[in-house]
Amino acid sequence: MDYKNILFDVENAIAVLQINRPKALNALNNDVLVEMKDAITKIENDASIRVLVITGAKDTPAEGKRPMPSSFVAGADIVMMSTIPLEDKETPKDFAETGQKVMQQLENLPIPVIAAVDGFALGGGSELALACDIIYASERAIFGLPEVTLGLIPGFGGTQRLPRLVGRNLAKELIYTGDKIDANHAKEIGLVNSVFSSDELMGKAMGLAKRIIAAAPLAVKACKAAVNDGYHKELDKGCEIEIDNFLGAFCSEDRVEGTQAFVGKRKADFKGK
Repeated sequence: MDYKNILFDVENAIAVLQINRPKALNALNNDVLVEMKDAITKIENDASIRVLVITGAKDTPAEGKRPMPSSFVAGADIVMMSTIPLEDKETPKDFAETGQKVMQQLENLPIPVIAAVDGFALGGGSELALACDIIYASERAIFGLPEVTLGLIPGFGGTQRLPRLVGRNLAKELIYTGDKIDANHAKEIGLVNSVFSSDELMGKAMGLAKRIIAAAPLAVKACKAAVNDGYHKELDKGCEIEIDNFLGAFCSEDRVEGTQAFVGKRKADFKGK
């Protein structure tokens, strides 16, 4: 597939997916979601990719023109939604289902996914970040689910993932009011891992990705599986899931290499086997 709305690149086991509609503040429409799904499917089928970083493209204005505000993803495409007639129930349902499937596909990737959020992450932008494993934000990042101010509710998983991350009551306050919060507030409530300057953000996100790929690939995947699969289970069931994943990692060639490298005081050379 030729991409017109995203940029997708892979280098040294790190994939970077960039939403590329800066003139529309990187808003999500059906075309963007279809392209994202295609890129995520490529990642699923490429064992050499070990981390995915998601970010938004920045505007490059024509000479004499003012740049658009910085945006990770400013939400779903409101202009598109405003044209859907009241009697058309299939189009909005299909749009929400497509968005849900893409976010679920992203969350279910076996590799870590890092969101590098610079500027607006509103509506679908916050929902996209919530589907990632780790969120790094710039100081000018703004998060929020403002759908109620448009007569809507979050449709890409926001009402489900936000309460699980920050707690039910706080999530309800943010969702019911549509309030926007800055990066530091988002960090205080556990929505964001770390906050950096805009100039530092991508370097920090890529630095984290490089630290992750220095670890044993199968062990990292097993950690993600244990956390995600056990998170909503009772503790005893979660610990059973951990044992299963521990056993899988222990019975790998990477475990042999890692433990022997430690004993031999040398750097491990993991093969992902």
